[in-house]
Amino acid sequence: MILGTVVGTVVSTRKMQNLVGYKLLLVEPYYGDKKDILVAGDTIGAGIGEMVLVTTDETTQHAVDRPAPIDAFIVGIVDSEPIMGK
Repeated sequence: MILGTVVGTVVSTRKMQNLVGYKLLLVEPYYGDKKDILVAGDTIGAGIGEMVLVTTDETTQHAVDRPAPIDAFIVGIVDSEPIMGK
């Protein structure tokens, strides 16, 4: 699972039928290289600037409600910044 911030949206005038209904968002990972922007599907209503939890790879298919060719999906909106322990 990846923790990240929504930094934008992807607008698509045409897409595969199984992707209709999914909003596509650009997510910048909270940890690691900031150049690794993900495109993640969303149905829970995340918006730009919100911190989110993203599932990736084969586990993504467990989060979607129908089979779709997508490998990153937003599964949660984080209410507060993580607290880093010592």
